[in-house]
Parts: sequence; C-alpha cells; structure tokens
Amino acid sequence: MDEDLLKKYWAVVKTELETFKPGPNEDCNYYPCHFKGQDCAYCYCPFYPCMDQRLGKMVHKEGDDEEVWSCQDCYWTHRSDVAKLISENFPFSEEPPADEIRAEIKKKIEEKCPVSAKPLMILGTTSGAGKSIIASAFCRVFSDMGYNVAPFKSQNMSLNSMAISDGEIARAQYLQAIAARTDPEVSMNPILLKPQGDDVSQVVVNGSVYKNMPVSEYYENFTVNEGINIVTNAWEYLRRTRDIVVIEGAGSPAEINLSECELSNMKAAEIANAPCILVVNMIRGGAFAYAYGTITLLSPAHRKHIKGIIFNNMYGSADCLDSGIKKLESMLGIPVLGVIPHIEHALPEEDSQDLKSSKDGNDIAIVHLPRISNFTDFDALSLSGVSVKFVRQPNELRTARAIVIPGTKNTFAHMAWMKENGFFETLKELRGKVPILGICGGYQILGKSIYDTEGIEGDVKAAEGLGFLDVSTVFDTTDKKTVQVCGCLENGEEIRGYEIHMGKTESHEKPLITLDDGSPEGSISPDGMVIGTYLHGIFDLPPFRDYFLEKSSITSSEEVDYDAEVDKDLDLMAETLRSNIDMKVIMKIMEDGV
Repeated sequence: MDEDLLKKYWAVVKTELETFKPGPNEDCNYYPCHFKGQDCAYCYCPFYPCMDQRLGKMVHKEGDDEEVWSCQDCYWTHRSDVAKLISENFPFSEEPPADEIRAEIKKKIEEKCPVSAKPLMILGTTSGAGKSIIASAFCRVFSDMGYNVAPFKSQNMSLNSMAISDGEIARAQYLQAIAARTDPEVSMNPILLKPQGDDVSQVVVNGSVYKNMPVSEYYENFTVNEGINIVTNAWEYLRRTRDIVVIEGAGSPAEINLSECELSNMKAAEIANAPCILVVNMIRGGAFAYAYGTITLLSPAHRKHIKGIIFNNMYGSADCLDSGIKKLESMLGIPVLGVIPHIEHALPEEDSQDLKSSKDGNDIAIVHLPRISNFTDFDALSLSGVSVKFVRQPNELRTARAIVIPGTKNTFAHMAWMKENGFFETLKELRGKVPILGICGGYQILGKSIYDTEGIEGDVKAAEGLGFLDVSTVFDTTDKKTVQVCGCLENGEEIRGYEIHMGKTESHEKPLITLDDGSPEGSISPDGMVIGTYLHGIFDLPPFRDYFLEKSSITSSEEVDYDAEVDKDLDLMAETLRSNIDMKVIMKIMEDGV
C-alpha cells in the first residue's frame, strides 16, 4: 500500500479506534460480509495488509493484472473478543504505526486469541460411555480458564433437540454450549438425524429440515458427498472464530462396517486434524477389553489420533485398576489419563436408553413411547421432588395422579402403538379423574383427528386421536417450526419454552397460553382436566410446574431453579474432571496435535 493511501486508510481506522462501536452492524448493506453475527467494529482492519497466509491471500484485481491483499476470508478481527483487544492495545496515533509495532500488537493479541482454534475430540468405546458429559465438562473447564470455547458434533442422532436462534440442534450440544458459556449455534451440530422409523430419519442440516432419508441413501450417497462439505464448512467456521473446539464423537469409532462412510468419528477427526481421547464406561464391565478392542480395530492412520484414555463412571476406589492400566498402556503405547469417579448429577441424558424413573412412587406417569422425543422436558419435575415414572404398560397409569403423553417424532405410528397396547382404552377410562397433559406430538394425539395429506410421516393419510380436545392437526407441508417463545398462562403467570414440530393444529378450545405476540398457544378442556401444548421445556420454570402440580394435587418438596441446577452440576463435573485429569497434559496434547 503506497504512503498516501496508507494515510487515508489509517484515518478511517483511527476513527474506528476512537469511537469503537462493537457488535454486528446489521444496517450495513454488506452485512454479513464475513459471517453471521460478526463484530463490525473494524470494517477497516488496523493490521491491513497483514500478509498472514492463515488469514488472507493475494488476489488479482477485477479486470487487472495487479495483485492486492484480500482478507475476505478472515474472521479473526471480526471476533468480538479480538475486536475488544484491538481497542485496548492499538495506539490512537495521528500517523499509522510502523509495521513492526502492528506486528507486535497482533502477536500479543494472538497469544490470547489464536487465529485457528485448537481441537480436542472426545470419543467413546460405546454409546453411553459418557462422551457428552465429559465433553461438557471440558467445555466448562476451558471456559473457566478464560478460553473462547465451543462444542462441535458433526452428526448427532437424537430425538432430544433444542430450538435456538438459527434453527435446531441436539440437546447435548445445547448443553455443551451452556457449559462453554457461549451462545448455541447450528454450526455446533451441523447434521442432526431424527429417527422416524427403523430405517428412515429426518435429516436436519444447519438447523433446518433437509429431507427424510433411508439409511442406505444416507450412508451410500449423502455422507460421502454433500455431508462432508456440510461438516467441513461448520468446522471451518468454528475453527476460525474460537480458541478451542471440543468435538464429541458418536457411538464407537470402531464400527468398521461404517468406517468408509461415517461422518461423526474418525472422519470428523481427520477434517479437524484433532487429537482424540477415548472414554470408557466402567459400569458396563470389560473396560480394558473395550479400550483395547476399540483402538486395535482402528486403522494405523486413525490410531495415531488417539492420545489418551479416560476410564469413566468408576464406583469405589480406582486403585484396583493400577496393574491393568500399566498393562494396557504397555500394550497400546497410549497413556491412561485418569479415572473419573461416578458422580450423581441432574444433567440431561442424551439417549432414551438411559431414561430412569425419578424415585419410588407414581405421582406423574409418562407414557414411554417407543421413540420418545425431548424426554428432558421432565427433568425439572424430578429435581423438584416429584416422582416421575416412564410407563410401558397401560395398567401403570391407574395409580398415577397425573398423566403425560410426551413428544414424538412419529405421531401416527405412536398413536397406533398406543391403541394396540391398550393405552387409548385406559386413558378413556381415566379421562376426568386425573389431569392429562399432551406435549407436542402428545398434544396432537389428544385431539380428534390428524391428517397427513402429503405422506410426510408415512402411508397413513388420516387417523383418529383420543378426542379429549376439540382440536385437529394437519401435516400438509414439510415446513418445520423451530422457535423459542414466551407468553402468559391462562392464569396470568409468565412462561417460556420452545417449539419443534411439524404440522399445524387448529383448536376450538380455550387457549392454554397467550404468546407475547398475542397469538394463542395450546388448549385446555372446559373442565380443565386435559391440557395440550406444543411447548417443550415448559416445566423448567416454576409457573407451569406449579400450575400442573396444583391440578394434580401434588406438592413438590422444593422449589427448583432448573437452569441454576444444571449450571451447578456443570461446575461439579468440571471440578471432578480437574481433580482427576492433569489439565497440563491435556493442554500439551492439544499443543502437540496429531
């Protein structure tokens, strides 16, 4: 850049430094010129041209042979933490600082905010190994250390999802974002699979429905083509906007039948060039065999990513493992980094196979649908001292003081299952005797009828519901509603929750909730004994919890702030991790890489 042009450029930068207006400039015609949510404090970068090949490159001017430095692909100075440090470290001089001064400032900022995040991947020997919770704990530990950290799971298969500002992600990645003290984004879980049958899943890409896809199509076509690009783009965004990214695998990396077409384990490790830690759940038994077998089944190229092993969920003293750990380390040449003790916590579970009823008793019976979704809706009830039981037999409903039909991704199939297994008959006997609540798909089932004119859920075009509410639902579009909402209950109390559902429901009942935009939500029967709502997470705050428990004549033993309880348990898991794993070793693993 010639001297005159540099002075003109610096005059603009100087103004930016003096005024410092952090945050996105959504009024700008070019926003977002780098990425959504970017910090626009420095539209004119004070380091330009930095000539850092990690951040930009030389390009030809349009219609000209002259080359200029382009930072179009640079995200670094548009990170809010970097913009703040620029404001704190750059001099307000009249003349442009010398190149060496600018280089020193850039180096100083890089020490706190690297231009490319360091990855750490958490793999498991099996589903249920504890990957999600261990990854959450690492997110909280790194956040406590002052790092800008984000979670990442390239592909998650889960019916537990969360509506966020830009779409839908798995609940586990939402929890990990909370652990990292960062806003959840769809890039943290770019591919979400929501099973709709034994061999068909709804594929959610970057927070929005992509299509329903059979297993064969997904693995034979999608994962080896556009799937790789989707995952790579999400990783690239997180890599360039964070200091550390904690990556979670899925199931086991040793599924050798899927090794050429999977996206969630070693393929993700390859894309991120991530060092990996293997987590083994001690409670399953055979922990040494799981660890040895998993690593031995990996190819040499993939095995080099494994930098350590963690034994998780240990009851009692870990001293009895010492001799076995030494032999395992000798056989594999990979260190065991520590043993995590079993910790009682109330953090949301990832898999429905881990569902447990809360305690003795049957205050609230929840119909355990074969593919129950968003079962974390009821965690707050358990924490408040209410006995919650997931029931598989209709007779178990008879002793309950309240009944819930939960969310489902397979409304037609689950209605048929409930009819075939006697739930409809039993519920009709209990109608009016105990409060009955339907959430999302459960709300649809409480209605008179459901129509699927487009065959979105399958071949059945129409079916009769329980008829407890004068509502009907139509699946006539592939549009999916994913939104966070606030409003007031019919008793005037404020509530919040989130909607994730297909179908539109028309109600002729009194609305349960009036949303902040004035629109009605949910339904309540004239006698007040049947309630339907699309809102997930509605029990997390006291107003609806108390409202429903009062109808059920159930008294909770304590008032619970669910969000605070989750945060407390995240701190507990982080402290447990710090106490049993040497974080200096972890930092060196990330520094050394693969």
